[in-house]
Amino acid sequence: MENQILGSGVLDVCASFATGPRQDDGTFYEFRTYYLKPSKMKEFLENSKKNVHLRTAHSELIGYWSVEFGGRLNTVFHIWKYDNFAHRTAVRKALAQDKEWHEQFLLPSLPLIDKQESEITYLVPWCKLGKPPKQGVYELITFQMKPGGPALWGHSFQRAIHVHINQGYATLIGVFNAEYGALNRVHVLWWSENADTRAAGRHRSHEDPRVVAAVRESVQYLETQQNILLIPTSFSPLK
Repeated sequence: MENQILGSGVLDVCASFATGPRQDDGTFYEFRTYYLKPSKMKEFLENSKKNVHLRTAHSELIGYWSVEFGGRLNTVFHIWKYDNFAHRTAVRKALAQDKEWHEQFLLPSLPLIDKQESEITYLVPWCKLGKPPKQGVYELITFQMKPGGPALWGHSFQRAIHVHINQGYATLIGVFNAEYGALNRVHVLWWSENADTRAAGRHRSHEDPRVVAAVRESVQYLETQQNILLIPTSFSPLK
């Protein structure tokens, strides 16, 4: 009986920290950022457009953007979807053996790239990947939360996101929690028709007491945040 009571207590404590349903599959999203050498942006994007079909033959491209504001110039950002880590390993192996990919894209592109970064993320359980109503611009906001994970800040963060969605200040594409990279990092990808509508929506949200209250609750768990404005390329699935 003592063990049963103790076990129940442990379960109750664990349940009190739960933030909702867990990931029920292995699907994850790789964020890749390429910092290009000055004056090489146009050449890199032209080569990417010409040969992107060689890469998407191996795995799904979610979106491909150039950074317009908020980050280093001559930067491209793209998101790739994988079923699980075994899938990504198989894709990387296949790419290493893909002669056409190497000769037509990789070898010509490598001299144009200054630095590369990769981050593995999951969609949070309460969010599905969205689609924009039409072509527009994207804002990627990165929140560095305090240590503790979603068990600490998950509920308040979710409420802050939902209040923005419910009032229609922007269109949510996805909320991604970092698995490899800086831990306790959350990326939120929003769509707007253009940079001006994004600015107008942001200004209205700052005057909305419902948004202010939700953000005030969430911000106690926040360490830093930053954003970048992204312009989709002509070959990006997300426009």
